[in-house]
Amino acid sequence: SRHERIHTRRPYHVDGADKCSLDDDLVNLEVLDEDTIIQQLQKRYADLQIYTYVGDILIALNPFQNLSIYSPQFSKLYHGVKRSSNPPHIFASADAAYQSMVTFSKDQCIIISGESGAGKTESAHLIVQHLTFLGKANNRALREKILQVNPLVEAFGNACTAINDNSSRFGKYLEMMFTPTGAVMGAKISEYLLEKSRVIKQAVGEKNFHIFYYIYAGLYHQKKLSEYRLPDTKPPRYIDNETGRVMHDIVTKDSYGQQFEAIQHCFRIIGFTDEEVYSVYRILTGILNTGNIEFAAISSQHQTDKSEVPNPEALDNAAALLSIGSEELQEALTSHCVVTRGETIIRTNTVDKAADVRDAMSKALYGRLFSWIVNRINTLLQPDKNICSAENGMNVGILDIFGFENFARNSFEQLCINIANEQIQFYFNQHIFALEQMEYQSEGIDAAAVEYEDNRPLLDMFLQKPMGLLSLLDEESRFPQATDLTLVDKFEDNLRCKYFWRPKGVELSFGIQHYAGKVLYDACAFLEKNRDTLPMVVLRTSENKLLQQLFSSPLTKTGNLAQARARVTAASRSLPPQLSAGRIKVDTMEVMRHPEETTNMKRQTMASYFRYSLMDLLSKMVVGQPHFIRCIKPNDDREALTFSHERVLLQLRYTGILETVKIRQKGYSHRILFEEFVKRYYYLAFKAHETPLGSRENCLAILEKSKLENWILGKTKVFLKYYHIEQLNLFLREVIGRVVVMQAYIKGWLGARRYKKVKEKRENSAVTIQSAWRGYEAR
Repeated sequence: SRHERIHTRRPYHVDGADKCSLDDDLVNLEVLDEDTIIQQLQKRYADLQIYTYVGDILIALNPFQNLSIYSPQFSKLYHGVKRSSNPPHIFASADAAYQSMVTFSKDQCIIISGESGAGKTESAHLIVQHLTFLGKANNRALREKILQVNPLVEAFGNACTAINDNSSRFGKYLEMMFTPTGAVMGAKISEYLLEKSRVIKQAVGEKNFHIFYYIYAGLYHQKKLSEYRLPDTKPPRYIDNETGRVMHDIVTKDSYGQQFEAIQHCFRIIGFTDEEVYSVYRILTGILNTGNIEFAAISSQHQTDKSEVPNPEALDNAAALLSIGSEELQEALTSHCVVTRGETIIRTNTVDKAADVRDAMSKALYGRLFSWIVNRINTLLQPDKNICSAENGMNVGILDIFGFENFARNSFEQLCINIANEQIQFYFNQHIFALEQMEYQSEGIDAAAVEYEDNRPLLDMFLQKPMGLLSLLDEESRFPQATDLTLVDKFEDNLRCKYFWRPKGVELSFGIQHYAGKVLYDACAFLEKNRDTLPMVVLRTSENKLLQQLFSSPLTKTGNLAQARARVTAASRSLPPQLSAGRIKVDTMEVMRHPEETTNMKRQTMASYFRYSLMDLLSKMVVGQPHFIRCIKPNDDREALTFSHERVLLQLRYTGILETVKIRQKGYSHRILFEEFVKRYYYLAFKAHETPLGSRENCLAILEKSKLENWILGKTKVFLKYYHIEQLNLFLREVIGRVVVMQAYIKGWLGARRYKKVKEKRENSAVTIQSAWRGYEAR
């Protein structure tokens, strides 16, 4: 304060920002049908308004171009203000999660869903950007580190697919940790189901993980290709493709070299040492050289199934980069040990078997390296115990998981991705429809039921034991004589339901009716991919410390590298009652008993890793209060300002947007216990020193004083519309603001009185000293 005036923070306005209108929220529409909603979205998209609300849910249409609405100016605009003050924006959703966390001291979870190419990864970036702005800590270095996490992890986990140039090929759950006062203090990533098979082979028109191209271009421009044993003419087999332009792109495309520099910057900012980064580069280039190792058959008098490496150059290069002996590597690739009756017998590998072992080694190397990078980031970004322990803080979790996929050819990876999306859709349905309607019944409230598509039976078909699709896949994987054809026959015999069918005339394929439409899967190599062959022991003998660490650490139940120190997740501390009571309980509690427990490696398959990953992910999500962002792809050609009516309508149908609009319009999305409601909002109707009871009457008094409409009181809870909470929070902020003004004036008055007393005392002291001195002088 200055000159007896309090300077409160004034709202920040951006020139040209659209004023909020009724069109911003689909719930305000008078006519509720598909055509009206589509027209509304199309009209807004044409005006480059890509965000629209459905109550408290955000719809985000991918603009396929850069928009200048994410600057620091916009971050200030969406900082603790009433939602209806500004046009819809992803920053508003991040702000809502942040304000809920700070106000109610409760963990939050932002779930971003949509098809591949709908803009989920970019949305996750923007949420992290805004949350770091909102949770400004004094530690600027920490904020910088958190902003570098996504680009680094995506370089290793994203790739170019047929429908998306930057497709997430793994599931990512980023938890941002905040102090009780709302300052960001750390971050943690959980990664799930990395598509390791992409390392060794990619479909037509697709590429390997970004990092391989970045590092190749970076080393080429630094003239270090020879140091890492990489050719400058013909690209390694693992990144070569049918176009024959890979080397040309690496040499001429500036973007690859720039990305390599950006990745080096990320490593440096986050805190990786030069030695660690050097080891990572050696392992990556070692994988590329391993892919070039070729095998030939040796036919001799006694053995016809033996293989050898006719050209040792690639073998020597790979061995040198991985710091192991060439002979040991060759022996490990061309032979294997079998223990029978206590005796160890060394058997030779055929050419095909040796190639499989080589590829299994490359996949295991890459998968463990990726896990190690994630674990290292988590160590470098964990909260400083001197500031606040992780247990006392709060989290905002951001889920960015691969979107639903339906390619010309769909394999095992697409099946896993689509099952994960079924699980996310089920979670959405539970929160938006099922739990809400259960609450109405238990509280005796008359609310019209909304019909919705429940995908629980389909999830059961995938996940139940012992006759679910994943269990049947694991069972067939244990039989050495099993083939992909026997697997499909087994599916057909056991999965007798409307969601599964087998097309006539195509032996190795089967179809699934997903929530997002029919998908045909090619079962070729399903069993091989599921078996996830064990990596070779020879890599533990490497002189490279990082490589030793990668293969001496065990794997967790989710298939990731175990961290050095096991830590119990927040998920194991609390679960909402509605999810403990239902059928999900068995699954989530099962994973929570062993959050970091490692497994019997011989029995693990990709399907079992996948099952545990889903459980672990669900257990993290159910802890927080959810906020949903639905990303929609306006067209399949990635063209700006092109709106395909059919494609958008299809996505709106299967994500249940129409039903969501209806339930948000008719329903009560916030259901708060009387006691909790009075505890939060008693300031609005009672004096500050009073402690009113959490009774129905006191709730009524607060609601009437606030002059809200359309609320209902149940037996034990207050039922509020999605916009009521925002209004109550604003009223509360106003009341607290008035209290702060009063406190400021009182403190000012007390300070002035204290100062007056001190001044009088000083003047009296001066007079006393002066009189004593004058007396002394006179004498």
